[in-house]
Amino acid sequence: MHVLISWVGKADLEGVDRPDDPGPLTRIARHEQYDEIHLLCNQPKNAVESLRKALESDSGAAIHVHSVKLASPIHFGDIYQAVDGVLSQLSKRHTNPKITIQLTSGTPAMSAVSILVGKTKYSARFVQASREQGVQEEDIPFDIAADFLPAIAKRQVQKLEGLFAGLAPNTAAFADILSQSPVMETLKQKAAILAQRDVPVLIYGETGTGKELFATAIHNASRRAGKPLKVLNCGAIPKDLIDATLFGYIKGAFTGAAKDTSGFFGDADGGTLFLDEFGELPLDSQVRLLRVLQDGSYTPVGSTVAKSTDVRIIAATNKNLMDEVAEGRFREDLFYRVAIGVLHLPPLRERSGDLLLLANSILGKIAEESESANVVTGKGKEKEAGQNGKEKHKKISVKARKLIQSHPWPGNVRELQATLLRATLWHNGDTLSDDDIRGALISTSPRQAGILDRDVSQGIDLNELCDDVVRHYVPLALEAAQGKKTKAAELLGLNNYQTLENKMKKVNLI
Repeated sequence: MHVLISWVGKADLEGVDRPDDPGPLTRIARHEQYDEIHLLCNQPKNAVESLRKALESDSGAAIHVHSVKLASPIHFGDIYQAVDGVLSQLSKRHTNPKITIQLTSGTPAMSAVSILVGKTKYSARFVQASREQGVQEEDIPFDIAADFLPAIAKRQVQKLEGLFAGLAPNTAAFADILSQSPVMETLKQKAAILAQRDVPVLIYGETGTGKELFATAIHNASRRAGKPLKVLNCGAIPKDLIDATLFGYIKGAFTGAAKDTSGFFGDADGGTLFLDEFGELPLDSQVRLLRVLQDGSYTPVGSTVAKSTDVRIIAATNKNLMDEVAEGRFREDLFYRVAIGVLHLPPLRERSGDLLLLANSILGKIAEESESANVVTGKGKEKEAGQNGKEKHKKISVKARKLIQSHPWPGNVRELQATLLRATLWHNGDTLSDDDIRGALISTSPRQAGILDRDVSQGIDLNELCDDVVRHYVPLALEAAQGKKTKAAELLGLNNYQTLENKMKKVNLI
């Protein structure tokens, strides 16, 4: 007798209406064979009925729904009574049932108690399911009874919750960041840990790598989730308006200041302020920002009265701030004040296995948005329509997949989104070809590396590099010297104009 035990989660209920993107329970029911599936739910029984029917159809198993009352979804005592009660009944009804417990659905407390009960009393196996990883059996590599219970017995005052306080953090807020690459999964775990610690965070990476997505997820997973999340692009603010934008101003502080304005620090009080393009802040504004981070106080423009704020800073940049510090363009003390929790988001070309996953997800969203637009306008329903008038999710041909995987995507996810959207705009069929993708790519001239940034491992021509320097600076010197070669030679540190002419002849400037 093969039996599956699972709590019912929000993703399971919502997935009933998305057969192509079902919840964890449905994925497992389709992947593995069970004689009985037992659902524990603290939702009304009628809310689970559509899920029960879908599981029955997908699996052919007998579906049993157990309604339980919980003081809260994280009440360990109530959760334990519910899980142990169902497992106890099964053990009495069946001789040596093969029990599998599903850990993905429900709260972390439900998963924790399921592990405890399944490992100590019922010798269960454990499975999880996700869009990225599919269905996986989880090996719990320790014996709770042998490894933990003796230590717990010595600490009678410790509550059961403490046993699971060190489990991996809940990354539910990061579910929209699609990935199956190990480096991204590790980053999501790190970000989830940072979310629980009220410290500044610095996120850096190339343009289009998802820095704002991570910032939003960190805020939503933090204790500040119910408070404002304010987003400010530091590179888009005129220099003379930065202070007024950040710290606000009082009426009459300058021409056009018709009323008191709180600024981003005032608006974000209690919540999170996401400072994008953080490296673009001028030095004088960095000084005033440092004060806010040190003691939470700031003074609006035109005022002499300091205000206080409780704001968490998440900063993002595509610059190497350590280099900026070394060049004197960024304050070292501000860098170390912000760079407490540091996340380096890799470019898309370094995210092994993520390209096609993201491409398929983007095409699905494009189809949904196109369908929504058709419903609003009442147009184009017959075009590209599948069953029930739904917009078709375009597929990607084998050659197109190879092209996508071989392209370097310098614009990262943002470039991938734009390219696929262009491809779907011009293509009427069901499948995108490599020509469709190639035609949608925007060609750019490769950026020449700086004179000091060439890759020596690939070989360089030192003489040609020196000639490039001559070609660059000689015309500038002649312009500054108003065409006088003697003066130009002096500006370039050359002995005389004959030396200058010799160099100009060598590089074909004369």
